[in-house]
Amino acid sequence: MALTEFFLFPLGLVALLGAVPLIILYLLRPEPVRRTLPTFRFLADAAGRSASNPIFDRLLRSLLLLIQLVALVALVGSLATPYVLVPESETVQETVLVVDTSASMGVRDGGGTRFDSALAAARDEVSGTTSVVAAGANADVVLRRGSATDARAALDGLQASDAPGDLRSAITAAASVAGEDARVVVLSDFADDSPWSDAVREARARGLVVELQQFAGGGAGNVGIVDRRFSGANVTVTVKNYGDSAATRTLSLAGATREVRMDPGDVATATLPVPAGGGRVELSPGDAFPTDDALYVAAPGDASVDVLVLTNDENRYLTAALSVIPEVSLTVDNPPTAVSTNYDVVIYSNVNPGRLLAGNVEAGREIVADGGGVAIQAQEESPSYGDLRLVSQGSVETNPTIGTVESHPITRDITFPPPTEYVAGDLRSGQSLVNTTDGTSLVAVERRGAGRVLYYGFMEDSSAFKYNYQYPVFWKRSVFYLAGRSTLSELNRATGGSLAAGANRTVETPAGEATGPEVRLDDAGFYRVGDERFSASLLSETESDVAAAPLDGESAPSDYPTRVEEREVPDPLTEWAALVALAATMVELAYLRRRGDL
Repeated sequence: MALTEFFLFPLGLVALLGAVPLIILYLLRPEPVRRTLPTFRFLADAAGRSASNPIFDRLLRSLLLLIQLVALVALVGSLATPYVLVPESETVQETVLVVDTSASMGVRDGGGTRFDSALAAARDEVSGTTSVVAAGANADVVLRRGSATDARAALDGLQASDAPGDLRSAITAAASVAGEDARVVVLSDFADDSPWSDAVREARARGLVVELQQFAGGGAGNVGIVDRRFSGANVTVTVKNYGDSAATRTLSLAGATREVRMDPGDVATATLPVPAGGGRVELSPGDAFPTDDALYVAAPGDASVDVLVLTNDENRYLTAALSVIPEVSLTVDNPPTAVSTNYDVVIYSNVNPGRLLAGNVEAGREIVADGGGVAIQAQEESPSYGDLRLVSQGSVETNPTIGTVESHPITRDITFPPPTEYVAGDLRSGQSLVNTTDGTSLVAVERRGAGRVLYYGFMEDSSAFKYNYQYPVFWKRSVFYLAGRSTLSELNRATGGSLAAGANRTVETPAGEATGPEVRLDDAGFYRVGDERFSASLLSETESDVAAAPLDGESAPSDYPTRVEEREVPDPLTEWAALVALAATMVELAYLRRRGDL
């Protein structure tokens, strides 16, 4: 049986060890030496009551020890706080607070922001039992039925994000958390395009009291960046005027500037060059909503991808597809030739086996070792590429059928037509992305250390894929994959999404460090995963439309729902234990006085 069933602080019983020296003292106390006094014997015989019994004397001494032990045990018991369970009724008021943490709550209003005002109001709504739900890009239940102290601590930990909000999901989550006879308080600017009013009606249909408090000050005439798209090494920025009058703004990025003018409700665009390493697009002059006055652009430190095509019979479809990629710096050379290892990617295409030098193949291995990539295109008579070739060289077969196409950044959403002829062979290493029904790989990739290798099994003379509009897309993706580069579209994200970083991978975020495998993009700014830098920016027309309409017909209820809970609570018996200790002490004093020791 656990001591906690009888004592609130069982550790106090350790003081019982104080009884040990008391008992030892009594055991070591010497017995009195008896002396025969003739004179006293005659007096005792005359009185008839002076004879003493040694057993009775030891009993009396033991009685004193017992009294002292009772006093000690009672005193220690009071320290351990004994208790009994008694029934208790309590009137409970349960509140669920839904606090909007979306980007629009960052609009400046007076000396603070909308979020500051909402947070102050939320603290005033805390009751004895309170839950807290944060309404950002996701509905986060921060606290579930905690005390008033816990609720205020949870509110102190909230911050407004730079992501669009989903108020409907947050109100639905609050209704699921709320108990019977609870009230839900929603604190928001209600500049949310989600059908949050439907969630309010559903909660009220359940019998919950839902109170709406709006904070929509500031933000009039907002002008903000609402979109961007990348083309080559340029970014085209879209700006929208939400005000009632014409507005002129300047966009700037790394020294380049563009001016846009917009009538009320108009949208304007401007194209700016993306510098190496990226930068921050600024919209000036700013306004009360600074989040959409900035656009973060991440870009590789070296914007150019240097590609070498080694060929003795130039595949003009391939070189044309590569030459139209703005980021690619293309070089075409014919073996035998000296190959520099300064290239990011080497592609071996239609190479005469007798003219390819061993040093040309070794250069490819060195480029892979340095973090670059090598691609080998299939041909009827292939040179010896050694371990760079992922699919073995077999016989030439005809009229295959495309079997499976694996999901990969290179092959995503691309339809590969079957070639009329192909080189059959077995996959020697790596991952096959496109297979024929007989198991031959037509596209295969492999990561080798810091580098990558690609096998392209379509012979151009026997394939119609070169006429497909997706052919340049495939080669752009392949070149960026082989060079270990991400496209500008992949590097730059919108807030509210997430970034796959890998298990237990540390990510540097605008708010500090976070750990993978997935990191939410709640804050605008730059994110770094290893050597690669990403960006996140608010890109939402609805979230930038911060001038929300006032709520009609909403008022706070005159009384709030409560419920009575029956429960058992501990009733401490400390004072009774202390009284027992005091009584035992008084008995001890009386006994000592009667014995003559006092």
